[in-house]
Amino acid sequence: MTRLHTIATAALIAVAPALAAAQGAQSRARPLRSTISADTIAATPTPNVPLTREDSILLAKAKKQRLLYRQIELQHIRPADQRGNNVFESPKADNVPFDGMTLSWGGAFMQEFQGLGHSNTAAPNIVGGVNTNQLIVIGHGFNNAVANLDLGVQLAQGIRLAVTTYASARHHQETWVKDGYILMDASPIDNPLLNTIMENVTVKVGHFELNYGDQHFRRSDNGNAIHNPFVGNLMMDAFTTEIGAEVYYRKSGLLAMGAVTAGEIHGQLTAADKRSPAVIGKLGYDTGLDSTMRFRLTGSIFRQAHAASQTLFTGDRGGSHYYDVLENSASTELANAWSGNIRPGQSDNLTAMVINPFVKLGGFELFGNVETVTGKAATETANRTWNQYDGDLLYRFGPREQLYVGGRYNVVNGALAGVANSVSVNRTAFALGWFVTPALLTKIEYVTQVYNDFPTSDIRHGGKFNGFMIQGAVAF
Repeated sequence: MTRLHTIATAALIAVAPALAAAQGAQSRARPLRSTISADTIAATPTPNVPLTREDSILLAKAKKQRLLYRQIELQHIRPADQRGNNVFESPKADNVPFDGMTLSWGGAFMQEFQGLGHSNTAAPNIVGGVNTNQLIVIGHGFNNAVANLDLGVQLAQGIRLAVTTYASARHHQETWVKDGYILMDASPIDNPLLNTIMENVTVKVGHFELNYGDQHFRRSDNGNAIHNPFVGNLMMDAFTTEIGAEVYYRKSGLLAMGAVTAGEIHGQLTAADKRSPAVIGKLGYDTGLDSTMRFRLTGSIFRQAHAASQTLFTGDRGGSHYYDVLENSASTELANAWSGNIRPGQSDNLTAMVINPFVKLGGFELFGNVETVTGKAATETANRTWNQYDGDLLYRFGPREQLYVGGRYNVVNGALAGVANSVSVNRTAFALGWFVTPALLTKIEYVTQVYNDFPTSDIRHGGKFNGFMIQGAVAF
């Protein structure tokens, strides 16, 4: 008898007295209740002991359910499917044994149906006989599908390589390599001191997605939309990739991270006087109070003196998921890829700070984003400030939390270059989602976005878009 069979047998023996008492109190015509939990059966092969009919049915269902989950092949990795929900940094704890170098391929795909309408009250701006403030006419229909391709290699114990490629995207419609980096959770040298240090330390080196704030773990990354409960990302979308290194220390729920990067999305050698390194810091606490409660609070800061092209809020090569909203009649899907986003246009003397609380109580989840960004464009003489506030409230329910319903309120306000008064934009979204399988999510969203106090010469003056989005996402 195998060890697992022994465990199953012991479980049956342990409940035998209670089962006998219950049976004596029942009519013999009534069926016995199951003596093994679904979780135990899911982790246990068919035991070499007699089972009730209900146990046999439960065992078959558990085995069928288990087949829906892809086996995790790499260490310290966020699962690509539903198991990756509410996973932030790559986990320090790991149960995947190292059995030699391992190559793993994965992917993510997303398709949308858009039913949005838009309007504005901007004054005509005639250029070459064309009103550049005239909105493009949009109807209902499908947006182009987008896809990611993921490559992972377990190089050694606790050391892996990751590369993400956009196979197709709204902005970069050609194949585009998003990032590539080495993640080290173990020392490459078998030294007692280094091994002890690496028990709590993680090092990431390469070209990677910056760990500024927590929202980037809950956003859609081109074709990878399965961990975003909504369709759109935040209006000020803090996401970019840069070349550098991050060092983490994690112990007993405490998280501390420091990073230095080249400060731009591309490696550059020219115009060195216009560039300086970027420094990123993150401090937080993450704890599960019990199996149904979790609390996480982090604060992040990004600082850079100057850059020729800073992309902290303009680095998404996938583009917005709301196509053509508040764009003029000459716009194209490729050239105007960030419809509905707010891009503050700050690259010099840039300081960005964000606080992210996350609370989970049973099926309820609350996530917040409180952010302020100060800086200026290279041609400006004074700093401008933008603020962003976001609150997401979800309720997940059903077996394995397959279903969810949620709402989001996102507002930004600040100063545009060359505009004296502040402007603001607010977005309200309601979403309903269903994990058909752990790797397949379908969701529907109703969204409204309103633009306030923009000058009459700006196409966004009196602007508004609203309507519904339907999205299907696959990740494995």
